[in-house]
Amino acid sequence: MTAAKATHQLMGHAVVGTNDLDTAAKFYDQLFTLFDVGRILEQPGRAIYFGKTMLEFGVTNPYNGDRARVGNGNMVALNAHSRAHVDEVHARAIQLGGTDEGKPGPRGPNEDGPYCAYFRDLDGNKLLVFHAG
Repeated sequence: MTAAKATHQLMGHAVVGTNDLDTAAKFYDQLFTLFDVGRILEQPGRAIYFGKTMLEFGVTNPYNGDRARVGNGNMVALNAHSRAHVDEVHARAIQLGGTDEGKPGPRGPNEDGPYCAYFRDLDGNKLLVFHAG
């Protein structure tokens, strides 16, 4: 099957690790309200989020029992509704205790290209929020 004939998305879910599930879940509970996404599943060691506009997202304690560690080069991208939504999500992440990894702004050779912002959650996982064009 060629890419042009594909009828489904490549990714079904993304997961980030945490060493403090209660705190991490509270961070994502508040952040994902900006996407109309809510927690749909709570089990020991994990919280799962889902909504109409986003893939399934999980925050979990590592299954093998080791401490969660940030991956070098790993990142989860969140698709925003608009440039203003990028600004709002980035600001909320920082307000909730996340750290800035790249302030909102256009990326690429012209002002009409992608508009992006980067941040890390409370465990150091890197996220990108973007609006194409």
